[in-house]
Amino acid sequence: MSTRILVVYYSSTGNTAALAESLAAGARETGADVRVRTVPETVPAEAIAQNPRWQAWVGSGPHHELATLGDLEWADGLAVGSPTRFGGPAAQLKSYLDSTGGLWAQGKLADKVATSFTTASTAHGGLESTLLAINNVFYHWGAIVVPLGYTDPHLKESGNPYGGSFVSRKSAAPDDVALDALRLQGRRLATITTHVATGLKRAG
Repeated sequence: MSTRILVVYYSSTGNTAALAESLAAGARETGADVRVRTVPETVPAEAIAQNPRWQAWVGSGPHHELATLGDLEWADGLAVGSPTRFGGPAAQLKSYLDSTGGLWAQGKLADKVATSFTTASTAHGGLESTLLAINNVFYHWGAIVVPLGYTDPHLKESGNPYGGSFVSRKSAAPDDVALDALRLQGRRLATITTHVATGLKRAG
């Protein structure tokens, strides 16, 4: 049976969604069965309307199916992504993660392999702290956290060992450097998840 990878993200203008798609593509290169899911938008329409790029993204949706708790149960490994909001993940994504208490209490999230990714509009706008904040959830689940690391020469150029990221200066879309890093992250996630799942089956 194929390794099952879930990519869950929140995106307000499409940048984080582009990273999610690239990560998913990398995971599929290994033969993994991949689901890409988003989370509900919860910001009032009048606030979204004040930002043309945000309004355009919302208006062009829906972009992916909404993530459910069943998707988490299904997955062997997962990637979670969010734009940076004051040094942490967006509330829309955090709300989904906060809904996982029942699965956590049943031990259904333990030993899943997990990684994170993010976007920001400034180089020092909290990219690393956002990734670490998302990873904190994984620690509580008992998941196996997989950083991106400097596991490929390309990643020394992208510059973030914690997880894939992109700095959107002047509202720029993700460049090839960022997208390639996310593709490598997807391959790494799926490959390590396969090794972990195989080992657990042997041990069981």
